[in-house]
Formats: sequence, C-alpha cells, structure tokens
Amino acid sequence: MFYRIHSVSPLPDKRLLVYFLDNTVKQYDVKPLIATMPVFHPLEEQALFDQVRVDAGGYGVVWNDELDLSSNELWENGVS
Repeated sequence: MFYRIHSVSPLPDKRLLVYFLDNTVKQYDVKPLIATMPVFHPLEEQALFDQVRVDAGGYGVVWNDELDLSSNELWENGVS
C-alpha cells in the first residue's frame, strides 16, 4: 500500500515533518541515511535539505532529480 503525502516541512536537526492525506503526521529523521548512504551526503547542506517538497502525486518527497524518499519509507520509519 502506498501512503500519499499532502505536505512536508524541513525541521531542525535533519528531520522532516510529513503530513499524509489521511491526516496522519509523522517525523522522519534523515540523519541515519545521510550517515550511511553516500547518495544522501549532499543533504548535509542545510540549503539543499530545506528545498524538500512533495513529488507529483504525493508518493514521496524529493530534493532534486537524484534525491528522494518514498511515502512508504516515511510512513513505516517515521514517528507519530
């Protein structure tokens, strides 16, 4: 099942506040991805991290053409 996202906001300390269409709100910590997956290292730059937005259709969030996270990842590993 895919959980659709309504909106996303960057928070301090490399966290995201994700609002899903079913009114669920979750916080997701991006720090572990930045620390362990080289593709996410550019998100150490706050200016890029702050550019997060919902992708077309609401099935994930994106920063640019190379950096994204699926709605399922955010739902399953986010904290209510």
